[in-house]
Amino acid sequence: MQPLCKAADVPDDEPLRVELPDGHAVAVYRWEGAFYCTDDLCSHGEASLAEGYVEDGEIVCPFHMGSFCIRSGEPRAAPCSVPIAAYKVTVQGEELLIDRM
Repeated sequence: MQPLCKAADVPDDEPLRVELPDGHAVAVYRWEGAFYCTDDLCSHGEASLAEGYVEDGEIVCPFHMGSFCIRSGEPRAAPCSVPIAAYKVTVQGEELLIDRM
């Protein structure tokens, strides 16, 4: 498990971009009382998903309006067709941890 951020740092229904110590960027989501985490980079283009918006459990990319499931990373709307990585988030006290394995 790897430290991610404080739970309080993640707004409701709005992504938060977090750069991990190795430089890998992820997007963190608080949706319907739970936390989710995916890679921040859209698989369709060079877009930060944290600049998009969450709607019905999907992150909508700010470039071409394609979307991904925030739980699984599976593409949900064109032009996105390649999944992104999704990571399990664990709440430990006030901190969020992810498992990148």
